[in-house]
Amino acid sequence: MDIRRRQLNQILALSALSAIVPFRGFAQAAEPVAGGTLNLLVQPEPPTLVTLAHTAGPTTRVSGKVTEGLLAYGLDFKPIPQLATEWHISDDGLEYSFKLREGVKWHDGREFTSEDVAFSILALKEVHPRGRATFSSVKEVATPDPHTAIIRLAKPAPYLIGALQASESPIVPKHVYDGSKDLAGHTNGRAPIGTGPFIFREWAVGSHIILDRNPNYWDKSKPYLDRIVIKFIPDASARLAALETGEVDIAPDTPVSLSEIDRLKASATLAVDDRGNDYSPTVYRIEFNLANDYFKHDKVRQAVAHAIDRQKIADIAFYGYAVPAPSPISPFLKAFYNPDVPVYAYDPAKAEQLLDEAGFPRGADGIRFEAPHDVMPYGDTYTRIGDYLRDALSKIGVKVNLRGQDVPTWLKRVYTDRDFAFVTNGMGNTFDPTIGVQRLYWSKNFKKGVPFSNGSGYNNPEIDAIFEQAAVENDRAKRVELFNRMQVIIARDLPDITLVSFRQLTIFNKKVQDHTVVADGLSGSLSSAYILKNA
Repeated sequence: MDIRRRQLNQILALSALSAIVPFRGFAQAAEPVAGGTLNLLVQPEPPTLVTLAHTAGPTTRVSGKVTEGLLAYGLDFKPIPQLATEWHISDDGLEYSFKLREGVKWHDGREFTSEDVAFSILALKEVHPRGRATFSSVKEVATPDPHTAIIRLAKPAPYLIGALQASESPIVPKHVYDGSKDLAGHTNGRAPIGTGPFIFREWAVGSHIILDRNPNYWDKSKPYLDRIVIKFIPDASARLAALETGEVDIAPDTPVSLSEIDRLKASATLAVDDRGNDYSPTVYRIEFNLANDYFKHDKVRQAVAHAIDRQKIADIAFYGYAVPAPSPISPFLKAFYNPDVPVYAYDPAKAEQLLDEAGFPRGADGIRFEAPHDVMPYGDTYTRIGDYLRDALSKIGVKVNLRGQDVPTWLKRVYTDRDFAFVTNGMGNTFDPTIGVQRLYWSKNFKKGVPFSNGSGYNNPEIDAIFEQAAVENDRAKRVELFNRMQVIIARDLPDITLVSFRQLTIFNKKVQDHTVVADGLSGSLSSAYILKNA
């Protein structure tokens, strides 16, 4: 495979991180064992099953098993052939040529060709929350023959070669989507057709999804599993019981209370693992609606920042497993994290002063104003963050009313209706800020109906210019300098308040082997996973 060393080095530049959990594997069987059903927990239930227009974590867990990308990435972040078998980047960085795998069929029997690649890349550029930035430089995708695709760029995109896996940039069937005016809401998101190792069988809403082994998969020896049953269990205690009784074999995204982790690490049958989460460490944040009557004021947002103790959030909501994160870039992403970002120190008295100056004095009842807070409905950790914020802000005279709702309602409220004051959410950084962070602050990514994008409505031409320059800058040191400036400006403007960063944990039965062999962990295909017999 022909790939320029410079681009590859950019993928590998993510610093090695010390693991939160020491587990690194168990003794393997001599040969993988074929057959069996894997019960995979995904929580909450995904809003759609294909990542063409969504970055929701639960969606990635499903999409990467049915769809495929041009590439995958190993745990060392090195590219692995997927639908592309060879690739070459031109010396000027403006042309990416891919030799496509021959003999690949869609699950409906149609041939996979370069036309599918061209359609998918251009669709991702249009509707994917991160794809708008990732593929912003794409001017065309040429298809000189059915097994060659050439992505031509108007400007260099040094991060592009690291963003082509199924969970981030799925290749979807052109013949299924062609002519649709609603790619995000297309029916293929509910009953997906892909080229991946597993075929969609059914989605019993509120209960489970079934994926069956693809007998015509291009890698003839895989997958080893006969079936994957993806289960939804809303209650954390019930999820814990399902893991301990064997009803569920494996569960990503820290599915149980972090207070249970130490006990589970000592289990005879279960194990805890953090592999597959370095690709995209999560930053938890408060995002403000900058059109809100209260939070449009700089001093009000600054007051909220001074009322919050990040270490307490790490201790209370994450039981000490998270670290304070004063920047949009996770401290775990050491290649781009700026440790010198100004921090709003915990200072309730200063917060009170700022609210007085902003024109919101305490009333006779001690309340300055009242605002709803929409907690992201992704589990108990978010609920604990919401409880902390309600208590912390009450001390400075702000009454917070926590609103709970299901995922579709929350997404619509925040990104379509914009009927919110401030929310708590968690966003994956990915391995490069152009892909994972730009979407949250770039004014051109403020578009109603696009989930996990610029929900605050933040618009700063200086920030736009920094992101756009960094996206085409091939000099790594200059990119770091640009992102350092970005972090300082965001901290000053406060369209959001970043709280803590956390690498998710996977809990699994020790009989499940080779479940995490790619950089995006259980968002990968699971084609290599197998179940030990009599374990």
